[in-house]
Amino acid sequence: MKLVHLTRLFLPLSAAVVCTGCLDSGGSGSDDTRIGRINYQGLSGLTYTTNSQSGETNEAGEFRYYPGETLSLKVGKLPIIDNVPAQDFVSFLDFQPELREALKTASVNDRGLKDHRPVEARLLPNNTELQNRTRFLLALDWSGNVSEGEGIDIRPRVIEQLNAAINDPDIPDTLDFTVSAQDFSAADSPANRILQSICFYPEGDRLCGAPPSPQEIEAAPSRPENDEDLDPNTVYKEDVQSLADRIREAVRTLEDVDSEQAENYLERELASISNHYGRRYFLKDYLASHPASDTGIKTIGIRKIGGEAALAEIEAVSTRPNDIAVHSWSWQTAEVEYYVAGDTGGESDIRINFRPEDTYRWITKDIRVIID
Repeated sequence: MKLVHLTRLFLPLSAAVVCTGCLDSGGSGSDDTRIGRINYQGLSGLTYTTNSQSGETNEAGEFRYYPGETLSLKVGKLPIIDNVPAQDFVSFLDFQPELREALKTASVNDRGLKDHRPVEARLLPNNTELQNRTRFLLALDWSGNVSEGEGIDIRPRVIEQLNAAINDPDIPDTLDFTVSAQDFSAADSPANRILQSICFYPEGDRLCGAPPSPQEIEAAPSRPENDEDLDPNTVYKEDVQSLADRIREAVRTLEDVDSEQAENYLERELASISNHYGRRYFLKDYLASHPASDTGIKTIGIRKIGGEAALAEIEAVSTRPNDIAVHSWSWQTAEVEYYVAGDTGGESDIRINFRPEDTYRWITKDIRVIID
Protein backbone atom coordinates (compact mmCIF):
# COMPACT_ATOMS: atom_id res chain seq x y z
CA MET A 1 0.00 0.00 0.00
CA LYS A 2 1.34 3.43 -0.87
CA LEU A 3 2.46 5.53 2.14
CA VAL A 4 0.21 8.47 2.80
CA HIS A 5 2.14 11.63 3.74
CA LEU A 6 -0.32 14.47 4.06
CA THR A 7 -0.49 17.00 6.89
CA ARG A 8 -3.79 18.31 8.18
CA LEU A 9 -3.52 21.98 9.01
CA PHE A 10 -5.31 23.69 11.83
CA LEU A 11 -4.81 27.36 12.62
CA PRO A 12 -4.39 27.86 16.42
CA LEU A 13 -6.65 30.34 18.14
CA SER A 14 -4.93 32.98 20.28
CA ALA A 15 -7.21 32.02 23.12
CA ALA A 16 -6.03 28.42 23.07
CA VAL A 17 -2.80 29.18 24.93
CA VAL A 18 -1.77 26.52 27.42
CA CYS A 19 0.74 27.70 30.01
CA THR A 20 3.22 25.60 31.91
CA GLY A 21 3.62 28.19 34.64
CA CYS A 22 6.43 27.43 37.03
CA LEU A 23 6.15 25.60 34.77
CA ASP A 24 5.38 21.94 35.19
CA SER A 25 3.09 22.49 38.16
CA GLY A 26 0.02 23.49 36.20
CA GLY A 27 0.61 26.91 34.73
CA SER A 28 -2.05 28.90 36.55
CA GLY A 29 -1.93 31.54 39.22
CA SER A 30 -3.88 31.44 42.47
CA ASP A 31 -6.79 32.95 40.52
CA ASP A 32 -7.70 31.97 36.96
CA THR A 33 -4.80 33.81 35.36
CA ARG A 34 -2.04 31.86 33.66
CA ILE A 35 1.68 32.10 34.29
CA GLY A 36 3.99 32.76 31.36
CA ARG A 37 7.75 33.00 31.27
CA ILE A 38 10.26 35.14 29.40
CA ASN A 39 12.62 32.63 27.77
CA TYR A 40 13.27 29.34 29.54
CA GLN A 41 15.88 30.27 32.15
CA GLY A 42 14.07 33.53 32.85
CA LEU A 43 14.68 37.26 32.82
CA SER A 44 14.15 39.00 36.16
CA GLY A 45 13.48 42.65 36.91
CA LEU A 46 11.31 43.51 33.92
CA THR A 47 8.17 45.53 34.49
CA TYR A 48 5.34 43.87 32.59
CA THR A 49 1.80 44.86 31.70
CA THR A 50 -0.92 42.92 29.93
CA ASN A 51 -4.47 44.05 29.19
CA SER A 52 -5.44 43.19 32.78
CA GLN A 53 -2.25 42.41 34.73
CA SER A 54 0.93 44.20 35.79
CA GLY A 55 3.94 43.47 37.91
CA GLU A 56 7.61 42.57 37.76
CA THR A 57 9.11 39.37 36.40
CA ASN A 58 10.69 37.19 39.05
CA GLU A 59 13.88 35.14 38.89
CA ALA A 60 12.16 32.64 36.61
CA GLY A 61 10.98 35.44 34.30
CA GLU A 62 7.35 34.75 35.12
CA PHE A 63 4.37 37.01 34.49
CA ARG A 64 0.60 36.62 34.82
CA TYR A 65 -1.86 36.93 31.96
CA TYR A 66 -5.20 35.83 30.58
CA PRO A 67 -5.24 33.92 27.27
CA GLY A 68 -5.61 36.28 24.34
CA GLU A 69 -3.88 39.22 26.03
CA THR A 70 -0.75 41.00 24.84
CA LEU A 71 2.38 41.72 26.84
CA SER A 72 4.50 44.88 27.11
CA LEU A 73 7.89 44.98 28.84
CA LYS A 74 10.13 47.68 30.28
CA VAL A 75 13.38 47.82 32.20
CA GLY A 76 12.48 50.42 34.78
CA LYS A 77 11.11 53.26 32.69
CA LEU A 78 12.84 52.15 29.50
CA PRO A 79 10.51 50.41 26.99
CA ILE A 80 11.75 47.12 25.59
CA ILE A 81 8.77 45.86 23.59
CA ASP A 82 5.01 46.41 23.26
CA ASN A 83 2.02 44.24 22.40
CA VAL A 84 3.60 40.79 22.22
CA PRO A 85 1.09 37.89 22.38
CA ALA A 86 1.19 36.53 25.93
CA GLN A 87 1.74 32.78 26.14
CA ASP A 88 3.44 30.13 28.25
CA PHE A 89 6.90 30.93 26.85
CA VAL A 90 7.80 34.24 25.23
CA SER A 91 11.20 34.19 23.55
CA PHE A 92 13.03 37.17 22.12
CA LEU A 93 11.98 36.01 18.66
CA ASP A 94 8.36 36.47 19.72
CA PHE A 95 9.08 40.16 20.35
CA GLN A 96 8.99 40.96 16.62
CA PRO A 97 5.91 40.48 14.38
CA GLU A 98 7.91 39.52 11.29
CA LEU A 99 9.77 36.81 13.21
CA ARG A 100 6.56 35.47 14.71
CA GLU A 101 5.15 35.23 11.20
CA ALA A 102 8.25 33.50 9.84
CA LEU A 103 8.13 30.89 12.60
CA LYS A 104 4.67 29.76 11.48
CA THR A 105 6.16 28.08 8.39
CA ALA A 106 8.31 25.09 9.30
CA SER A 107 11.19 23.69 7.27
CA VAL A 108 11.62 20.05 6.29
CA ASN A 109 14.51 18.19 7.94
CA ASP A 110 16.62 15.30 6.65
CA ARG A 111 13.98 12.86 7.88
CA GLY A 112 11.46 14.46 5.56
CA LEU A 113 9.49 15.82 8.50
CA LYS A 114 8.52 19.36 9.38
CA ASP A 115 10.88 21.05 11.82
CA HIS A 116 10.90 24.53 13.38
CA ARG A 117 14.58 24.42 14.38
CA PRO A 118 16.07 25.25 10.96
CA VAL A 119 13.80 28.31 10.81
CA GLU A 120 14.96 29.49 14.24
CA ALA A 121 18.59 28.93 13.25
CA ARG A 122 18.11 30.94 10.05
CA LEU A 123 16.52 33.89 11.86
CA LEU A 124 19.03 34.25 14.72
CA PRO A 125 22.07 35.72 12.92
CA ASN A 126 20.18 37.66 10.28
CA ASN A 127 18.04 40.08 12.25
CA THR A 128 19.69 43.26 13.48
CA GLU A 129 16.84 44.27 15.78
CA LEU A 130 16.91 40.87 17.50
CA GLN A 131 20.67 41.07 17.95
CA ASN A 132 20.61 44.64 19.27
CA ARG A 133 17.86 43.97 21.82
CA THR A 134 19.47 40.73 22.98
CA ARG A 135 22.89 42.30 23.42
CA PHE A 136 21.46 45.18 25.43
CA LEU A 137 19.47 42.94 27.78
CA LEU A 138 22.46 40.64 28.27
CA ALA A 139 24.60 43.67 29.09
CA LEU A 140 22.20 44.58 31.91
CA ASP A 141 22.78 41.24 33.64
CA TRP A 142 24.42 41.81 37.02
CA SER A 143 27.33 39.45 36.38
CA GLY A 144 27.71 40.46 32.75
CA ASN A 145 28.17 36.82 31.76
CA VAL A 146 25.04 34.71 31.37
CA SER A 147 26.25 31.12 31.30
CA GLU A 148 24.37 28.01 30.24
CA GLY A 149 21.60 27.20 32.70
CA GLU A 150 21.34 30.79 33.94
CA GLY A 151 18.79 33.51 33.28
CA ILE A 152 19.33 37.25 32.89
CA ASP A 153 19.46 38.89 36.32
CA ILE A 154 18.54 42.59 36.19
CA ARG A 155 18.80 43.81 39.76
CA PRO A 156 17.02 46.75 41.44
CA ARG A 157 20.32 48.65 41.74
CA VAL A 158 20.77 48.45 37.97
CA ILE A 159 17.21 49.61 37.36
CA GLU A 160 17.59 52.57 39.74
CA GLN A 161 20.71 53.75 37.93
CA LEU A 162 19.12 53.18 34.52
CA ASN A 163 16.12 55.29 35.49
CA ALA A 164 18.42 58.04 36.77
CA ALA A 165 20.33 57.95 33.48
CA ILE A 166 17.30 58.31 31.23
CA ASN A 167 16.03 61.17 33.39
CA ASP A 168 19.06 63.08 32.13
CA PRO A 169 17.84 65.26 29.24
CA ASP A 170 21.04 64.44 27.34
CA ILE A 171 20.25 60.70 27.29
CA PRO A 172 17.22 59.40 25.32
CA ASP A 173 14.49 57.68 27.33
CA THR A 174 13.87 55.17 24.53
CA LEU A 175 16.15 53.03 22.38
CA ASP A 176 15.80 52.34 18.67
CA PHE A 177 16.69 48.67 18.36
CA THR A 178 16.18 48.77 14.57
CA VAL A 179 19.27 50.86 13.78
CA SER A 180 22.34 49.17 12.35
CA ALA A 181 24.52 47.14 14.70
CA GLN A 182 27.34 49.61 14.12
CA ASP A 183 25.21 52.59 15.15
CA PHE A 184 23.63 50.76 18.08
CA SER A 185 27.01 49.78 19.56
CA ALA A 186 28.93 52.97 18.72
CA ALA A 187 30.92 54.37 21.65
CA ASP A 188 28.55 57.32 22.11
CA SER A 189 25.31 55.52 21.19
CA PRO A 190 22.29 55.94 23.49
CA ALA A 191 22.55 52.29 24.55
CA ASN A 192 26.20 52.65 25.52
CA ARG A 193 25.60 55.95 27.30
CA ILE A 194 22.98 54.22 29.43
CA LEU A 195 25.29 51.30 30.18
CA GLN A 196 28.20 53.56 31.00
CA SER A 197 26.08 55.33 33.62
CA ILE A 198 25.45 52.07 35.51
CA CYS A 199 27.85 50.61 38.06
CA PHE A 200 27.50 46.83 38.36
CA TYR A 201 28.98 46.76 41.86
CA PRO A 202 27.38 47.27 45.29
CA GLU A 203 26.56 50.83 46.25
CA GLY A 204 29.58 52.56 47.78
CA ASP A 205 32.12 50.37 46.00
CA ARG A 206 35.19 52.38 44.99
CA LEU A 207 34.83 51.11 41.44
CA CYS A 208 31.56 53.06 41.23
CA GLY A 209 33.32 56.37 41.71
CA ALA A 210 35.05 58.65 39.24
CA PRO A 211 38.55 57.54 38.26
CA PRO A 212 41.47 59.59 39.62
CA SER A 213 42.41 62.41 37.30
CA PRO A 214 45.78 62.57 35.53
CA GLN A 215 46.69 65.38 37.92
CA GLU A 216 45.92 63.22 40.97
CA ILE A 217 47.97 60.38 39.52
CA GLU A 218 50.90 62.66 38.77
CA ALA A 219 50.77 64.25 42.23
CA ALA A 220 51.08 60.90 44.03
CA PRO A 221 54.61 59.79 45.06
CA SER A 222 56.29 57.00 43.14
CA ARG A 223 56.68 53.60 44.78
CA PRO A 224 60.15 53.10 46.35
CA GLU A 225 62.43 50.56 44.72
CA ASN A 226 62.97 48.73 48.00
CA ASP A 227 59.99 47.16 49.76
CA GLU A 228 61.40 48.02 53.16
CA ASP A 229 61.00 51.69 52.28
CA LEU A 230 57.24 51.36 51.64
CA ASP A 231 54.99 53.46 53.87
CA PRO A 232 51.69 51.60 54.59
CA ASN A 233 49.93 54.96 55.03
CA THR A 234 50.98 56.29 51.63
CA VAL A 235 49.08 55.83 48.37
CA TYR A 236 51.62 55.65 45.60
CA LYS A 237 51.36 56.74 42.00
CA GLU A 238 51.25 53.13 40.77
CA ASP A 239 48.32 52.39 43.11
CA VAL A 240 46.40 55.44 41.96
CA GLN A 241 47.03 54.52 38.31
CA SER A 242 45.90 50.93 38.98
CA LEU A 243 42.67 52.19 40.59
CA ALA A 244 42.00 54.48 37.63
CA ASP A 245 42.51 51.57 35.23
CA ARG A 246 40.21 49.29 37.22
CA ILE A 247 37.43 51.89 37.32
CA ARG A 248 37.64 52.44 33.58
CA GLU A 249 37.65 48.68 32.94
CA ALA A 250 34.60 48.29 35.18
CA VAL A 251 32.51 50.49 32.87
CA ARG A 252 30.33 48.18 30.79
CA THR A 253 29.54 48.71 27.11
CA LEU A 254 28.01 46.66 24.32
CA GLU A 255 31.52 45.59 23.34
CA ASP A 256 31.34 43.27 26.35
CA VAL A 257 28.49 41.32 24.68
CA ASP A 258 29.16 40.59 21.03
CA SER A 259 26.82 39.08 18.44
CA GLU A 260 28.23 35.59 18.93
CA GLN A 261 27.42 35.65 22.64
CA ALA A 262 23.92 36.90 21.88
CA GLU A 263 23.36 34.15 19.32
CA ASN A 264 24.66 31.45 21.68
CA TYR A 265 22.31 32.68 24.40
CA LEU A 266 19.32 32.65 22.05
CA GLU A 267 20.18 29.15 20.79
CA ARG A 268 20.35 27.81 24.36
CA GLU A 269 17.04 29.36 25.35
CA LEU A 270 15.19 28.19 22.24
CA ALA A 271 16.57 24.67 22.60
CA SER A 272 15.49 24.57 26.25
CA ILE A 273 11.94 25.64 25.35
CA SER A 274 11.74 22.97 22.63
CA ASN A 275 13.02 20.32 25.02
CA HIS A 276 10.44 21.38 27.59
CA TYR A 277 7.62 20.92 25.08
CA GLY A 278 9.05 17.54 24.12
CA ARG A 279 9.00 16.36 27.74
CA ARG A 280 5.31 17.20 28.06
CA TYR A 281 4.25 14.61 25.45
CA PHE A 282 4.73 10.86 25.16
CA LEU A 283 3.47 7.90 23.17
CA LYS A 284 1.14 5.39 24.76
CA ASP A 285 3.65 2.71 23.71
CA TYR A 286 7.28 3.00 22.62
CA LEU A 287 7.63 -0.65 21.58
CA ALA A 288 5.17 -2.96 19.85
CA SER A 289 5.35 -6.45 18.36
CA HIS A 290 2.95 -8.29 16.09
CA PRO A 291 2.98 -11.59 14.22
CA ALA A 292 3.29 -11.40 10.44
CA SER A 293 -0.20 -12.80 10.13
CA ASP A 294 -1.75 -9.92 12.07
CA THR A 295 -2.29 -7.35 9.33
CA GLY A 296 -5.09 -5.46 11.03
CA ILE A 297 -4.91 -1.74 11.65
CA LYS A 298 -3.02 -0.80 14.84
CA THR A 299 -3.20 2.54 16.66
CA ILE A 300 -0.57 4.63 18.45
CA GLY A 301 -1.87 7.35 20.77
CA ILE A 302 -0.11 10.59 21.69
CA ARG A 303 -0.49 11.64 25.33
CA LYS A 304 0.25 14.82 27.25
CA ILE A 305 1.33 14.95 30.87
CA GLY A 306 -1.40 16.59 32.93
CA GLY A 307 -3.71 17.43 30.06
CA GLU A 308 -5.24 16.65 26.70
CA ALA A 309 -2.91 16.30 23.72
CA ALA A 310 -4.58 19.03 21.65
CA LEU A 311 -2.73 19.09 18.32
CA ALA A 312 -2.72 21.48 15.41
CA GLU A 313 -0.85 19.29 12.92
CA ILE A 314 0.52 15.76 12.72
CA GLU A 315 2.42 13.58 10.26
CA ALA A 316 4.14 10.19 10.42
CA VAL A 317 6.59 8.08 8.42
CA SER A 318 7.92 4.54 8.66
CA THR A 319 11.67 4.05 8.33
CA ARG A 320 11.01 0.65 6.68
CA PRO A 321 7.58 0.83 5.05
CA ASN A 322 8.01 -2.63 3.43
CA ASP A 323 7.90 -4.08 6.95
CA ILE A 324 5.63 -1.67 8.82
CA ALA A 325 3.46 0.75 6.87
CA VAL A 326 1.77 3.91 8.12
CA HIS A 327 -1.93 3.86 7.24
CA SER A 328 -3.24 7.24 8.43
CA TRP A 329 -3.14 9.80 11.21
CA SER A 330 -5.45 12.32 12.83
CA TRP A 331 -4.71 15.55 14.66
CA GLN A 332 -8.24 15.48 16.10
CA THR A 333 -7.71 12.19 17.93
CA ALA A 334 -3.90 12.54 18.28
CA GLU A 335 -3.43 9.05 16.85
CA VAL A 336 -1.47 7.30 14.10
CA GLU A 337 -2.59 4.06 12.46
CA TYR A 338 -0.23 1.44 10.97
CA TYR A 339 -0.22 -2.18 9.85
CA VAL A 340 2.20 -5.07 9.35
CA ALA A 341 3.34 -5.32 5.73
CA GLY A 342 6.39 -7.58 5.97
CA ASP A 343 7.54 -11.01 7.09
CA THR A 344 8.61 -12.37 10.45
CA GLY A 345 11.88 -10.83 11.62
CA GLY A 346 11.17 -7.47 10.05
CA GLU A 347 11.01 -4.28 12.04
CA SER A 348 10.69 -0.53 11.65
CA ASP A 349 10.60 2.75 13.55
CA ILE A 350 7.50 4.86 13.11
CA ARG A 351 8.35 8.52 13.53
CA ILE A 352 5.43 10.60 14.65
CA ASN A 353 5.85 14.32 14.20
CA PHE A 354 3.30 16.74 15.62
CA ARG A 355 2.72 20.35 16.58
CA PRO A 356 0.68 21.21 19.68
CA GLU A 357 -1.91 23.90 19.05
CA ASP A 358 -0.29 26.34 21.51
CA THR A 359 3.09 26.60 19.76
CA TYR A 360 4.86 26.69 16.39
CA ARG A 361 7.28 24.00 17.63
CA TRP A 362 7.29 20.44 16.26
CA ILE A 363 7.88 17.36 18.44
CA THR A 364 9.04 13.98 17.17
CA LYS A 365 8.46 10.69 19.00
CA ASP A 366 9.47 7.20 17.78
CA ILE A 367 7.96 3.78 18.32
CA ARG A 368 9.79 0.57 17.40
CA VAL A 369 7.54 -2.09 15.84
CA ILE A 370 8.81 -5.68 15.53
CA ILE A 371 7.32 -8.49 13.48
CA ASP A 372 7.73 -11.61 15.63
